[in-house]
Amino acid sequence: MTTTQKQYSVGGVLLERPFKIRRLGHFGFNSDNMAQAVHFYRDLLGFWESDVLDFKGIPGLGEKLAHIEDGRGYFFTHGSDHHAFVLFPRNVMDAFVAAGGGGGGQGEVTINQITWQTGALAEVVNGARFFEEQGIGIQRVGRDMPGSNWHVYPYDPDGHINELYYGIEQIDWTRRSKPREMYYRMFHEEPSLPQMSEEAEVEQALERGIDIYSGFHGVETLPAQYDVEGVLLPRPFKITKIGPVNLFVQEMDAALNFYVNHLGFTVTEETECLGYRLYFLRSGAEHHSLALFPKPLREKLGCSSHTTSASFGVEVGSYTQLRDAVAFLKEHGVEFKELPPELHPGIDYAAYGADPDGHLIQLYYYMEQIGWSGQPRPKELRRPVAVADWPETLEPLSDTYVDQVFQGPLG
Repeated sequence: MTTTQKQYSVGGVLLERPFKIRRLGHFGFNSDNMAQAVHFYRDLLGFWESDVLDFKGIPGLGEKLAHIEDGRGYFFTHGSDHHAFVLFPRNVMDAFVAAGGGGGGQGEVTINQITWQTGALAEVVNGARFFEEQGIGIQRVGRDMPGSNWHVYPYDPDGHINELYYGIEQIDWTRRSKPREMYYRMFHEEPSLPQMSEEAEVEQALERGIDIYSGFHGVETLPAQYDVEGVLLPRPFKITKIGPVNLFVQEMDAALNFYVNHLGFTVTEETECLGYRLYFLRSGAEHHSLALFPKPLREKLGCSSHTTSASFGVEVGSYTQLRDAVAFLKEHGVEFKELPPELHPGIDYAAYGADPDGHLIQLYYYMEQIGWSGQPRPKELRRPVAVADWPETLEPLSDTYVDQVFQGPLG
């Protein structure tokens, strides 16, 4: 049962909520080891910097951060979206939250944000009103910069900040983001509808004499020396998609109620690991974009007790790239942890590497796709995986390489 029987027109289709989540748009961690974490995500994993935000320069906040030496947060991407991953200093975020500025995460919640894309601005605005009607706590509504995405931030029962957004800024072939002079279109409240288009904003900026090519420019840090399926890249792999997000939650029923009944996810599959029930949820055709694990399982698995993040998924372009990515990261000192396959149904080969803060990054190349019937592949028809011995090549499955295609060149 859902929380309401009311129906809403979402682009002319009647749904139980006034929005539909399309995909995981971006994700972020708060870090205690920023220099090492930036090196890990930028130099080793290959996210490239799209922007830097100095929180000490935010009016009204700078004096509250005077005791902090470096207040910079970093935005990263792997494609044309302004950011797919963010990394913020944990001490800055704690001060930001204490000052009433939001920021996401305190205590064991080191996830800064879990951000889901909707299809239209109206879905964000109507979604904010829906959450208020349902009694869901909201951090803020409006439009932030950098990134230019319109959004609403609801809290889940464990304090994770989810974001529903529309229309993130796109980075073109020059790898330059919007200049600060265009931030006058930031909103700190629910926007009225309709709003001008992104194209109109650019034209308006030109009319104001703003140099639209003067924004932040990300620069690669490593030489391009690896032949990645015909393209020379700085690493022997390329990130092509982010997700799934896997969470340790305190009360499973409350978490399921929030993500299924309020955000609209569908439970694809339940599994069991070490006597605990695990739930895998989807928003589209992928097997899962979100997984919920009971918090007591964290200690049983030997995962870091400082975070409620079980893992953050990063997909690479092929099985060969996955093997090469694991080897490359191990060569650069990244420690990997073996976890039971029950933690990733729908994914055959997966590896879990730890970032400098102890967050696990789930590397994989394949995600099972759900067809029109809405049913996952039966367990007995899934590929058997030898954890300790990965073959050099694999036989294809019916849905190998049929998930979201990475748009644009590998580098």
